Amino acid sequence: MNVGRPRQFEYKGRAAESAIWKLPVEGRVLVRDNNVQGDEQADGSVHGGPDKAVYAYAQEDYEWWGEELGRQLEPGEFGENLTTEGLDLTNALVGERWEVGSTVLEVSEARMPCWKLAVRVDDKGFPRHFLAAGRPGAYLRILQEGVLGSGDEIRVVHRPEHDLTMGDLARIYAGDRSEAGRLLAVPRLSDSWREWAEEWLERHDEDDG
Repeated sequence: MNVGRPRQFEYKGRAAESAIWKLPVEGRVLVRDNNVQGDEQADGSVHGGPDKAVYAYAQEDYEWWGEELGRQLEPGEFGENLTTEGLDLTNALVGERWEVGSTVLEVSEARMPCWKLAVRVDDKGFPRHFLAAGRPGAYLRILQEGVLGSGDEIRVVHRPEHDLTMGDLARIYAGDRSEAGRLLAVPRLSDSWREWAEEWLERHDEDDG
């Protein structure tokens, strides 16, 4: 479990703010009201909210990045609340449900990295690298409020019938946009991703016309 509050820093000569710096927290924490106790977002227009209440990233993917970057990465370094182990987040399905502690969480969308991740890892080109790698982690909704803590088992209690995964979302966004229509057939996809697919398809249809 990792949480963090906004901190100020300088970016391209201007003052900026982000809560991407997350640190492990001891004990059990309350998960409610689209947030994790002790965690905050600096810009609510693009972070947080019902579809991005909790962010999960896998230890196995951190180990892959460690080889890729040539350095060890610590839990929370990508700004996640849950650092998971033993769960393939790249193949997590939109609408998949997890029981963790006394909470029920639902996979809603993949992460599209922004410049703040570049600042966090001190590499201005890293967001493009992150997207191309196809290891986006998973944002989750809170379906049932409760408490959870480090060491809790994540029990996958529901897998929907479709096959749209977090890895698919990253791949489609990164380049395979001809598959954007797949997104519209998935009922539990987040509004922001659905809107992106609709807008892309509309522009594509106009270009064809």
